[in-house]
Amino acid sequence: MDSINIKKLAKALNLSTSTISRAFRDNSDINVATKERILAKAKELNYQPNHYASNLREQKSKTIAVIVPELANNYFSQAIHGIERVARENGYHILIYVTDDDYKKEVTFIRHLHNGRADGIIMSVSGEANDHNYLNKFGAKRLPLVFFDRIYEDIDTPA
Repeated sequence: MDSINIKKLAKALNLSTSTISRAFRDNSDINVATKERILAKAKELNYQPNHYASNLREQKSKTIAVIVPELANNYFSQAIHGIERVARENGYHILIYVTDDDYKKEVTFIRHLHNGRADGIIMSVSGEANDHNYLNKFGAKRLPLVFFDRIYEDIDTPA
């Protein structure tokens, strides 16, 4: 059988794609019986909603970037574990970036993340004494940023 998508699922149920979408978003505008019918048919056809498509539509990635200087340190492993647990409980995923205490990597990661790949950043900085103004250059478009463990004193952000 061909792979199932939202259009094929809607056609099989004689419903609109927006009704199908509302069922998967747990929208209150949909009848409970209709929602149950949709979810049952989706399970039968092994349909999985494309969360990337809905995230694009909502302009949210549901992803939090975690930037750490290293992974071998038990402190960072525990921090990542805790961040991932809380993120998952709130419907988010995490991306982990390791700087190896390299300021240039840190700058590259931050610039990369501002292309919409993440909704926020939790970061332990490289600690190098360089110009940290690159974090302020995004202005109002700067992603929410929280420092932990190591911080840059010259950047105004929660820590």
